Amino acid sequence: MTDRRGVIAKRAEDLMPGVPYVRGWAQARRGAATLAEQLKALGLDSDFPALSADVNVFGDGLVRLGTIRPEAALVLAELIGVGLAMRTRQGAPRQPSPETPYMRASAV
Repeated sequence: MTDRRGVIAKRAEDLMPGVPYVRGWAQARRGAATLAEQLKALGLDSDFPALSADVNVFGDGLVRLGTIRPEAALVLAELIGVGLAMRTRQGAPRQPSPETPYMRASAV
């Protein structure tokens, strides 16, 4: 693993016995589906056409955004900033825990 969360680890192409690939991919699929739902609600789904679930060699789920236009990255960064500002104003911690549900588009 080359980073703390395994994101830079090689993607799983040849599967090894005993590695929970399905669990990691299923978690990534849920994350990608939730993100796709939010992007669609905001009218940004066409800016992320390669959004997909994947898994690395350790069985960790990954959500791939794919190549996006700089404008799409700026809009995404702005939305994240607005969400963090709202959380801070509400007294919530800056970093959500893995159990914390993410804000829905209806709350934006």
